[in-house]
Amino acid sequence: MSEIYLGCHVGMTAPDYYLGSVKEALSYGANTFMFYTGAPQNSVRKPLDQLKIEEGRALIKASGIDENKIVVHAPYIINGANSLKPDIKDLATQLIRLEIERTAGFGAKILVLHPGAHVGAGEEAGIASLVDCLNEVFETNASDVRVALETMAGKGSEIGRTFAEISQIIKGCKYPERLGVCLDTCHISDAGYDVNDIDGVLQEFDAIIGLERLLAIHINDSKNPRGARKDRHENLGYGCIGFDALNRFVHHPKLVGIPMILETPYVEDKPPYKQEIAMLRSSCFEDWRR
Repeated sequence: MSEIYLGCHVGMTAPDYYLGSVKEALSYGANTFMFYTGAPQNSVRKPLDQLKIEEGRALIKASGIDENKIVVHAPYIINGANSLKPDIKDLATQLIRLEIERTAGFGAKILVLHPGAHVGAGEEAGIASLVDCLNEVFETNASDVRVALETMAGKGSEIGRTFAEISQIIKGCKYPERLGVCLDTCHISDAGYDVNDIDGVLQEFDAIIGLERLLAIHINDSKNPRGARKDRHENLGYGCIGFDALNRFVHHPKLVGIPMILETPYVEDKPPYKQEIAMLRSSCFEDWRR
């Protein structure tokens, strides 16, 4: 049976930076992980040569982790869907280009990007704005890094809530080969999809987007019921989706080989990832929070 790639979000802080990210992932029993190349809330970035990348990559190789399965997440402040403020769109273009270059500098191949929000201009305007932004980036950036558009919960004026909207972005781009998708289980549940019907969800995804474009999956439970459009993650088995449905995602034969990343909340300021990864590997829920 092919290997299941299961990991989580990890930090990257001084003094070990990327080496510390790899060590943190390994401490949870992960064989993949996701990280930000700097703070997710701003554009401040340390030069790559200060981040102990070679040391981190050496540990990755020694640990047998497939570097192609490592995921980078772009900062939240990027909003290429904002057609009403050209300066924000221009900043988004600059930051996406920068994050692609930085992702390549770490040896990673997948950059997850939130599609953004149309801020009142409407979905069509937001999608057109993001497509224009991506076209400008790809026209001036030749790279084997692929941008994985994340499925969103639909809060506020977010675009990318439905598979159809994600597909529209990909089809509108002049460089569709540079784009893929990151599916978030909490987000699609909050957007109205029935995560318990995994075969139905995957069939719809395949028909509208194509499963070959699925580059990463965020495995999160949800604090809110299906269709709430809230986007509040919960620990596995303690939310409205439930452990069994999420476990089926991780072990589904059509999804084997895709990196699965946990973004569940800390409990009493402690990361839950070691327990949650163990539960998913054993397919057995444990009430560890009590």
